[in-house]
Parts: sequence; structure tokens; C-alpha cells
Amino acid sequence: MSTATLTSLLDYLTRALTTDNKRWLADHLYQQVWEKKMSVPYTMKEINSRLDLAESESAAGLGQDSEEMFRELEEDFAYEKAEKAEII
Repeated sequence: MSTATLTSLLDYLTRALTTDNKRWLADHLYQQVWEKKMSVPYTMKEINSRLDLAESESAAGLGQDSEEMFRELEEDFAYEKAEKAEII
């Protein structure tokens, strides 16, 4: 499918779906991608390549440490909880 077709479809869905419908669709699309991605095993060469890349990025100061990641997750969860409270 072309990018133009996908963009058009996304525009249509953005206008036509409610927020709950969008969340439902996103969750199901994400799950399908995750299941497909996880169903293909990695070779040791691929695993070692990913580890090498992660180590080099970490040495270069790229990425984020676990404390920062967890802080951002807590902020996201608090925001989602506040959004749900407003809906109710």
C-alpha cells in the first residue's frame, strides 16, 4: 500500500473514530506487530550485533538510564489516570 493511501486512511480514521475506538485499534495493531516481531527468533549474530550497538550508544551517552525511564513512565501513568478521571 502506498504512503499516500495509508495517509489518506489515517486521516479518515482520525476524523471518524472516537478516542476509545482509536485506543482499541492502536492496542490491536500494536499487539499484532509485537506478536509477529516476537515470533521470529534472532540469530546469535543478530543478538550480539544489537548488544554491541546498545553498548556503543551507552558509551556515547545516548539513550536514557532506568531511573529516567521509570520517571517518564510514572508521569505517563499519572497523566492517563488524570485523563480517565476527567472522563468519569
